[in-house]
Amino acid sequence: MTEWWTYRPGDFLMFAPRTYWRLFELHNQAWWPAQPLLLVAGVAWLVWWMRCGAPALRVGAAALALALAFVGWAFMLQRYAPINWAASGFALGFFVAAAASAALASRSDLRAAPLGRLRAAWSLCGLALVGCPMLAAAFGRPATQAEFFGLAPDPTVLMTLGLLVGLQANSALTRAVLAVLWVLVLIWCVVSAATLWTMGSAQGWVMFVAAAIAVASVRVSARHAARGRAY
Repeated sequence: MTEWWTYRPGDFLMFAPRTYWRLFELHNQAWWPAQPLLLVAGVAWLVWWMRCGAPALRVGAAALALALAFVGWAFMLQRYAPINWAASGFALGFFVAAAASAALASRSDLRAAPLGRLRAAWSLCGLALVGCPMLAAAFGRPATQAEFFGLAPDPTVLMTLGLLVGLQANSALTRAVLAVLWVLVLIWCVVSAATLWTMGSAQGWVMFVAAAIAVASVRVSARHAARGRAY
């Protein structure tokens, strides 16, 4: 019997990397031409947010609620669950995140974060919309396996992360909803990064670094605000 310490993380993977990436190819084929439509809609919303500020936040939260719920159903349950038993639990997390995002859309006390955080937020959204679809080619996979916001989990979570970095709330209830969404989004960043690393893909660093940037930008902004109050 092989001793447990001789196993590598990849030995516990329930699917081959080729099978995993094939999921995105099949998913893209099934939902074409949603990809360019979602890209155009996402970029248009991001430009609106950059030019108009707070009015775009509630619309963005509502759209993300739909995107998170769709990914939970169409990708997690329909595609991922057959090869990974944990995907049903991931789907539940996406559904809860969708409910939290929908709750945010109904709140009237959302406001834009300070400029430093907004820059980080817009960068994360840009990565989700434009950067993620380019990662397939960057890591040697065919373009048919590209990941798109609203269809694949990672870019949809990164878009959510960008929104979270770029907004603040006045009421305790809204801040509690934000906290729930933060926890769920960061958990997925860790899960995705760990899965990709286990498959031997350096793409896992994208999710890890994005999460680190998001957390750091919020902490730095909070420190600056505390110093301003102190003076």
